[in-house]
Amino acid sequence: MANPGTTMSVQKRLWDLVVLAIVIFAAAFATAPWFAFRALKAAAQDEDVQAIGELVDFPAVRASLTGQLKPPPPAGAAAEPPSIWRDPLGVFRRAVAPIAPPEPKVDRYLTVPGLAALTAGYRPGAAPPLPAEPPTTAERVRQAVTGPYPTIAYWDPNRVRIAVRRPGRPAKVTLFTFRRDALFTWKLAHVRLPPDER
Repeated sequence: MANPGTTMSVQKRLWDLVVLAIVIFAAAFATAPWFAFRALKAAAQDEDVQAIGELVDFPAVRASLTGQLKPPPPAGAAAEPPSIWRDPLGVFRRAVAPIAPPEPKVDRYLTVPGLAALTAGYRPGAAPPLPAEPPTTAERVRQAVTGPYPTIAYWDPNRVRIAVRRPGRPAKVTLFTFRRDALFTWKLAHVRLPPDER
């Protein structure tokens, strides 16, 4: 015959294990976007193209950046298109212009160095170069203490926004929106640039 005290002790331990498993699952689920951002930052710094391809939804990010980088519409009413009878050269220029469009501004943001700069809080080409030698333990501790730190600006079960402040200029904030694709799989789906850098 089983001892009632032993049975209660086993049931309590089983219950404790179930509660611990639930807490670990919830913590892993809640912090998965943070780890996705850290993985993207590390992959961009290490120039790991395959990892970046798995962490970024390029069509969605391209669409988000293209909308922000469009030049503002000219003030006032739109000019009437040229008429062949009044301005034949203007009609010719308008017909030829689409043949050689300017290079889209968004391309510099979607390169490996561009993503590395964005994840550090800078615009492409403006980030300070990485040191040639790995940082010492003292330098890592100083960086960990002084920051700046990426912070979670918004969290829900399917979408998370992570804010990255520019070192030395905390008013410049770049927002990264990650979308959940599977239980623990998150992909970058949108980047919002600081307003004066669009």
